[in-house]
Amino acid sequence: MPCRSLLATISLLLALVSLAGPARAGELASLVAADYERHLGALFTHFHQNPELSGMEYKTAARLATELRNAGFEVTEGVGGTGVVALLRNGPGPLVMMRADMDGLPLEEKSGLPYASRAQQVDPSGEEVFVMHACGHDVHITSLVGTARLMAAQREQWSGTLMLVGQPAEERIVGARTMMEDNLWQRFGQPDYALAFHVSAQLPAGQLGVTEESPYSGADTVDIIVHGIGAHGASPHEGVDPVVLGSQIVLALQTVVSRDLAPRDAGVITVGAFHAGSKHNIISDRAHLQLTVRNDDLENRELLLAGIRRVAENMGRVAGLPEDKLPEVIVSERESVPPTVNDAPLTRQLRGVWSAHFGEQVFKEGKRKGMGAEDFGFFTTDPYIPSTYFAVGGTPAEDFVRAAEGAAPVPSHHSPLFRVVAEPAVTLGVEATVVALQELLQAPAP
Repeated sequence: MPCRSLLATISLLLALVSLAGPARAGELASLVAADYERHLGALFTHFHQNPELSGMEYKTAARLATELRNAGFEVTEGVGGTGVVALLRNGPGPLVMMRADMDGLPLEEKSGLPYASRAQQVDPSGEEVFVMHACGHDVHITSLVGTARLMAAQREQWSGTLMLVGQPAEERIVGARTMMEDNLWQRFGQPDYALAFHVSAQLPAGQLGVTEESPYSGADTVDIIVHGIGAHGASPHEGVDPVVLGSQIVLALQTVVSRDLAPRDAGVITVGAFHAGSKHNIISDRAHLQLTVRNDDLENRELLLAGIRRVAENMGRVAGLPEDKLPEVIVSERESVPPTVNDAPLTRQLRGVWSAHFGEQVFKEGKRKGMGAEDFGFFTTDPYIPSTYFAVGGTPAEDFVRAAEGAAPVPSHHSPLFRVVAEPAVTLGVEATVVALQELLQAPAP
């Protein structure tokens, strides 16, 4: 449970600071560090040791809701499943949302941390599995609590309404959608701005990453059913081989990105699975291709999906299939997410504020080389809400040096070896979020 004496201490310190204006960087950092030592550190350990699977974050959501209530927020549970929405109304001004995802992954933790998770949970299929926070969501929700406590303690320094969202099932990219389907904006108000961050194992602790472009791509799950005409393996002329046809489709799909998509635009078509046949000497009558398709804007999404359909159907015609047996392209809309696109003016504004607060050296520059996806875009795409999604470093800089010298590589997200240093990740997450919220909650609503 939160330490009320600490909240009182924070309030007193902030009252003294406010006499001379907004807290300087060192003062804010000291307040966050004190809260980590007294409360947030133990809370992080609790969340880390008690992860829960996507859509099954019952205890996590309950603890998060309790923490936010104790910080003075009006809290609603059960939004879109296990989602949590907390509001703090503090006079006129904009409504600003900060989101943190809550779910863990079905992995057995092998990080070697003294507080490693040994939790197990029965998954939706009825199987008991190990669960761990292998993507840093424990950092996110702990930082959300720290943000709540600090913003509540310094109400005199901002005006407007703060909305904190604990989102379920990000790992299955369905949680944001289910919260929106539960009338999130109609029930609690549509934000004027939206924020989120992700702790990154590939970013040095103590540094921030932010881009004016798309930090996460849109993703589609696509199945291609390739019909054939079965025959004996010794008489291929009597059938149409779906294995050969499927292979031709796989190769032809590579031209959609290389020849249809503009050279400076990003896109990926990956065939992750190819299922066909049952025996050495049988030409089957069906093959099944499973694809993931990535985009950075909705226009290119349509281009890629149209290209997949064109290639699949016309390769079927090349193989001599009748029109009623052409390959079927099925897009799983429930497993599709839009890209997360940062609003450029807002992101420039926040980067300037962070630079003034932390110094320009806080930023780690670099290009995004993969096309990982996440579901935050459901909150900000339709209707459009200006948003900034940033990254917080989670790995000590010396670990990167050792890896470059031949030591073990830094474990990636979704690895059983995943580990981040909690204190600098949580405290920077809180401090950067509070600085951004203070900036946005000073101006009138747009």
